[in-house]
Amino acid sequence: MSAGDGPAEPGESAGRAGETGGAEGEESPRAAGMRSGTKTGGQRKSRRRRRGRLFVRDRRPESERPKASPQQQKRTGAAPAPPAATDGPFYGALDLGTNNCRLLIATPRDHGFRVVDAFSRIVRLGEGIGANGRLGDAAMARAIEALKICGAKLAERNVTRVRMIATEACRTAENGAAFVDRVGAESGLRLEIVSRETEARLAVSGCASLVDPRASGVILFDIGGGSSELVWIDLAGTAGGRRRRMADRIRTWMSLPVGVVNLSERFGGRHVTPAVFSTMVGEVAAMVSRFPEVEALDEAVAAGSVHMLGTSGTVTTLAGIHLQLPRYDRRRVDGTWLAGDRVDGLVAEIAAMDYEARVANPCIGRDRADLVLAGCAILEAFRRRWPTDRLRVADRGLREGMLVELMAEDGMWRPRSGRRSSDGRRG
Repeated sequence: MSAGDGPAEPGESAGRAGETGGAEGEESPRAAGMRSGTKTGGQRKSRRRRRGRLFVRDRRPESERPKASPQQQKRTGAAPAPPAATDGPFYGALDLGTNNCRLLIATPRDHGFRVVDAFSRIVRLGEGIGANGRLGDAAMARAIEALKICGAKLAERNVTRVRMIATEACRTAENGAAFVDRVGAESGLRLEIVSRETEARLAVSGCASLVDPRASGVILFDIGGGSSELVWIDLAGTAGGRRRRMADRIRTWMSLPVGVVNLSERFGGRHVTPAVFSTMVGEVAAMVSRFPEVEALDEAVAAGSVHMLGTSGTVTTLAGIHLQLPRYDRRRVDGTWLAGDRVDGLVAEIAAMDYEARVANPCIGRDRADLVLAGCAILEAFRRRWPTDRLRVADRGLREGMLVELMAEDGMWRPRSGRRSSDGRRG
């Protein structure tokens, strides 16, 4: 599993630079304003007409002149200036999943972080593992090429701390550890093959700010390329008490050995009949029935105060189609709420598309057209067991979780003197 095995690729680019991620329980005002349709202060200000001379020669020495903005550098062709020391410290998070290689570089802000650079590329590292149990030569070459780009970005920003993880493909492949050694030799990057439990915790940390605090519980899921994680976050009985990290509220979790890559390879991804789709759903549903404390979760969902929170390309694709986006827009998708019956309708809509229609859809595209039905089948299995009324969509996950944990370890969000701490007392 990996959040990077999911999100629809058109939404991930360096265009994310400048967006603010929240620490646990926080959501950036800018992101909230975008979802609600309200305008931020900067948007409300009208543009003022310039007056006076259009050009005045700057006679100051070169060393005293202000640096050109990135926009000015692009227009004039000037070489970009290296980031100022005051812009840091910079933190990095790299996630090499079964399908994607993804990187975020960010700097801490008041209650979150500001993304300054991002990178994502579909590498399909797990291609063929189900058949032969090994990473293929072509897949490894694609991944290393992408990792070298990530290494150059980390070096350019002089990153203070970085965590770089590899997930299901490297965990299960016979040559996974050897590949990690090769990555170190060829790119200089030291990947850490993490456990499924660590993935589940990081996903919760990365998505914590999207949890509805009024809910009694949350079913967080991450539909990855080679595995999928299900986490029950139990919020019951926490009101009025000292605030705990969301990752500490995990009641139980499960890793399913199925994701969009291995499921589509076994059942086919291009031409999927209704019968084949139903078979995929049934196979995953049998796995879901073995979820720990499944009957207790059944009862909690039946009570009506549990919502789902999905971090994967499957749900971001559904949200993009729901919003009728002409092209995928991460800022509009992240945090979107979908009603349960709307989720059912969207899954049915995608399942009815042929391969060419999926390729033509701007929120699916050619790179994911053969994977999205497998993801829909996995989601359908989750929802048949737990038909919640609300699903929140997250275009965030492991990388954001790593950044949150690294910055928290360094005490970047400790309460300042005179301000109220998270439990209501003054620091």
